[in-house]
Amino acid sequence: MVEPFPFVDVSGTPYERGRQHGAAVTKRVKRSIELYGGQLTELGYDAAAKTRLIDAFAREIEAFGAHYVEEMRGIADGAGVTLEDIVMINARTEVVAKARLEKAKPVEAGEELDDGCTGAVIMPERSATGELIHGQNWDWKAECAETAIVLRVRRDDGPDFLTFVEAGGLARCGMNAAGVSITANYLECERDFTQVGVPLALIRRKVLEQEHFAMAMKAVAATPKSCSNNMMLSTVAGFAIDFECAPDAAFPIYPEDGLIVHANHWVGQIALTKITDTGTPRVPESFYRDWRVKKLLNEAGRKLSVDDLKNALFDDFLTPYAVCRPPRPNETGNLSATVSMVIMQPARGIMEVAPLPALNRQFTRYSLTEEPVTLAVAAE
Repeated sequence: MVEPFPFVDVSGTPYERGRQHGAAVTKRVKRSIELYGGQLTELGYDAAAKTRLIDAFAREIEAFGAHYVEEMRGIADGAGVTLEDIVMINARTEVVAKARLEKAKPVEAGEELDDGCTGAVIMPERSATGELIHGQNWDWKAECAETAIVLRVRRDDGPDFLTFVEAGGLARCGMNAAGVSITANYLECERDFTQVGVPLALIRRKVLEQEHFAMAMKAVAATPKSCSNNMMLSTVAGFAIDFECAPDAAFPIYPEDGLIVHANHWVGQIALTKITDTGTPRVPESFYRDWRVKKLLNEAGRKLSVDDLKNALFDDFLTPYAVCRPPRPNETGNLSATVSMVIMQPARGIMEVAPLPALNRQFTRYSLTEEPVTLAVAAE
């Protein structure tokens, strides 16, 4: 049996929330540190070089919001690790990429540079209940099934939120009590790492802190980044938008026929006239993953349910290079998998999550207000 992701419920000041987080899942925090710290060691970074590299991102984070650093300090103290290591987890995409650039070690063609995903939003007009549905498969290192958690943050200074995140991180995908939801996935272009920007995880966290959807969009579209990313935003009020983000630009994609589906290649026609998609060697199957999800959703009918979205994201067409990826070695020998399937129903304040869905169809339902519930196994 695949174990469900641990649920961590925190409240209080940023430092207190962090301390509760770190103390609750210490082993998972330390495993996160092993995964990404190990990559830096393999690239030849000693302790002093790691500190220099990570400190640069800590300064960017503090300028973006000092309370983020306070929360990270709390996580470090709660887990008995260094603040530097927690910053590394939260900036791991940027830290590892910058390390490769400094060591002149380019990513090999078949090696994942960052987390791949297939995300989707079903708009109210296509939903059987009239309520928006937002979901995603997260494809990344299979070991992250041992590090991820579901974190509920109860805030005194804004809406509470739920996020599915690697232990030690402040956010990945999630939704808040104001009905704002976000998922995100890997993109790559030739502008990546030509400027310094805010780490992607902090931008996602900023989105989840917003009471107003306009400010959530601003956090994505107007924040400078170090690298590309695709961020899909939705509001319970019945609107969704996808931003294909280069480091210095954001290109919007709107729903078509009540759906947004995005994988790991650039699709916006304006974006494709301005940037070069350099990620194809790492995610060639992306070109049919989004096509498959759209096809399966449309074949399911005009009015779609949560089960219809789950079935589309369980798709095993051309496995192991599928929408739902079983654990498999990539071309460099690292084990890659669909680590989780996350389905959000923001009108109901619930998030359903299945770990390693190619092997397991058991979902746990997490809530903004209630305790987790184990659901019946999804039908084959």
